[in-house]
Amino acid sequence: MPNLEAPDPQVESREFTAVAERERGIEAAVSRLKATQPERTQDQAALLARFRLAAGSIRLGIYHLVEEEAAYGRAMLFAPVYIGVGAIFWFSVGADPPPQAVFTALLIFAAAFFLQQEAGRVLRHLLFAGMLVFSGMALAQCESWRASTVMLDSAVTTTITGRIERREADDKGRWRYVVALEATEKPAIRRPPAQVTIFVRKQLQPFELGDRIQGKARLTPPAGPALPGLNDFAFSAYFDGTGANGFAYGTPTLLSPAGDAVQGSILDKADIWLARLRSSIGDRIRTLLPGDTGAFAASLVTDERRAISDETTEALRTSGLAHIIAISGLNMALSAGIFYVGLRYALSLFFGVAQAWPTKKIAAFGALITVTAYYLISGFGVSAERAFIMMAIMLVAVLFDRPSLSLRNVALSAIVILILSPSQALGPSFQMSYAATLALVSGYSLWTKRPHRESILSRFRLMRPLLLVSRFFGGILSTSFIGGASTAIFSIEHFHRLATYGLLANLAAMPVVSFIIMPFGMAATMLMPFGVDAPFWQVTGAGLDVVIAIAKTVAAWGGNIPFGRLPVWLFPTVITGFLLMTLLKTRLRHAGALVILGSVAVVTLSPGVPKPDLMISEDGTLVALLRNGALTTNREKPPDFIFGQWQRALAITEQQPPMMLPPDSQLPKISKSDKHRRLSSEEQSAVRKAMDAALDDAGQGGFACQKGAWCVAMLENGEMLVTIEDAAYLAAACDTANIVVTPVRLRLDRCRSGAMLFTGATLRRTGAIEMNLSADKPAITTAFDNLTRPWSLHRAYDWRTGTFGAPIARVSPVSDSGE
Repeated sequence: MPNLEAPDPQVESREFTAVAERERGIEAAVSRLKATQPERTQDQAALLARFRLAAGSIRLGIYHLVEEEAAYGRAMLFAPVYIGVGAIFWFSVGADPPPQAVFTALLIFAAAFFLQQEAGRVLRHLLFAGMLVFSGMALAQCESWRASTVMLDSAVTTTITGRIERREADDKGRWRYVVALEATEKPAIRRPPAQVTIFVRKQLQPFELGDRIQGKARLTPPAGPALPGLNDFAFSAYFDGTGANGFAYGTPTLLSPAGDAVQGSILDKADIWLARLRSSIGDRIRTLLPGDTGAFAASLVTDERRAISDETTEALRTSGLAHIIAISGLNMALSAGIFYVGLRYALSLFFGVAQAWPTKKIAAFGALITVTAYYLISGFGVSAERAFIMMAIMLVAVLFDRPSLSLRNVALSAIVILILSPSQALGPSFQMSYAATLALVSGYSLWTKRPHRESILSRFRLMRPLLLVSRFFGGILSTSFIGGASTAIFSIEHFHRLATYGLLANLAAMPVVSFIIMPFGMAATMLMPFGVDAPFWQVTGAGLDVVIAIAKTVAAWGGNIPFGRLPVWLFPTVITGFLLMTLLKTRLRHAGALVILGSVAVVTLSPGVPKPDLMISEDGTLVALLRNGALTTNREKPPDFIFGQWQRALAITEQQPPMMLPPDSQLPKISKSDKHRRLSSEEQSAVRKAMDAALDDAGQGGFACQKGAWCVAMLENGEMLVTIEDAAYLAAACDTANIVVTPVRLRLDRCRSGAMLFTGATLRRTGAIEMNLSADKPAITTAFDNLTRPWSLHRAYDWRTGTFGAPIARVSPVSDSGE
């Protein structure tokens, strides 16, 4: 046998040669430095030479790693990233990029990529990236053209006539209907949206899908961002095809029932049939399992989530279990996995079948049919669509003897979704779903390549069940940790909070979901046509009760860490680091961890994002001041939809309500019939005196309000803020205050006295406003800089003239004296 301890002469010779070459290189570099820079000493020149040589070695090492990475052929994994970057850029810029320029650039990059076959790898990858970035921009442009949703321009009360397309009950007993609008009257809307959603209260017998109804309703446009930079709900409404939201006054009248005959094309008829099937399944489940349990079970099958109470929904979110509600990758994977494993095991019991037929492919095909049926009855939700495409690609890969669980399949499913609807790239659901999947698949790939060591305990037969259980819970623990860590930045960016006990909640809940809820729920759904599903739903309900109890218990511990808004650069930087960690294969992936850790360190050591001193909602009804770590509002009970977003974005939970003043007999009485009348000089003088007196009472504490009339507050810079409910108080407010806010839509945007005036009309164009008062001149940030994007263009529409961009009067008719 060879002497393993004896040195290898060839190895020693190579090492000696490398050291000698290195020393000769240093000596040559020192000689050059001494010749060009004689003022340096021998030691300085040697140190600089060694530094330059080390830097060159690092550059050479990085170059070799890049070449090695390119040799693995992982460019496809970056394809959805580049497409998504292009789509996000198109949606995020202030105005529509010229389509001619986008498509021309796409053709140029595509031609260069396919013609430059002999170019270097770096150049080829840059051309590939440019082609896909402009492809994403082109896809975004095409989706915008395809949607072309007409958005309601302003709130209106009208009589609507339309056909019921969707329906869903909520936890308060209301019914939410999606109505295809056919006509409006009293008044007739000039630009009516094609589809609206309305809520109907206290309706004992809901309308059926396809029914034609008529009734009086209050319609409002989809809400914009609650604060600049927050989620624009009009964006998602535009691409969902919903042009308005509202509620009905009373119960609408049924004009004609749908019956069995559905008008329209074959696709319309199939859509109505599936919607009826989905609705009947949800009704059946909620009948067998009342309360939150039935609503939870129905959401897992039909994706109808509104019937779950706010308390349970918030508990699921706080505990990190909200992902169970949505029909997402977890539900699809469990459904496909249960059917796949069950069918393959059943076929293996027959020796002849197992020997003669490809049971693996048969089981995969059966699982594909199962997830397809699941998707059809789920209501075609965004998360369900994404999960179905991902699972279908993986099952088709099994049919063609390809690896099912691979990064290429994940990338392929993302490409398909981005081609179909690139607007999803901005949504938290898409981002979090693929981040978790990418991290899990990448982690699984690393786990399978680890050196396998057999445990000593596995040699004892009695210990094997214990090892099996420990591996199962270890798998849940690791997948929950990886999934939670990979989606943390998205949760902080989009929802401004992080569930710290989500790992424990998932560790306790996932065995119940995997072994009780999904198997019995799947069996109950398949047995529902035969009417023997009730016992299986009872078992499913018991499992759901356990999950709800876990969620409420964990939520009671707290641990929901609030985060304010992050620096603009942090989110894309951390995402870049995450993608490097998960998509690269060589040691270059460790650079991603350095990017993430460096970004977190910079944010931790630097001051946070400055918080505004004054916030105004987009309709002018809610105004808040940031005082001593609390939000001081002009309303006793601010609307939770807007105020809740303010609290989360600013990481502030405390609210200080206004001081409500007692009624003053000296103030003018304004009834609804004469609310537009001008106040006399004496009445205006009385209002000004009352405002000044209220300001003295309020001091620096917050707002002082006359209920239903006005509120006053002293700002930290010594200026006065007044909010008014009625335009009759405008003259007195302009003479008294420095800033005036009113929800009334006036045809002016400033007081002649010089005071800043924010009205319902100006706020409609600017959206929500936040103001920083620390400087000499207030710094104002608006939600919208312009209104040229398709999902915000309706804000510039003037129904009186039927045109877009009607100007607002720059000069107020209010004089300095208020007359």
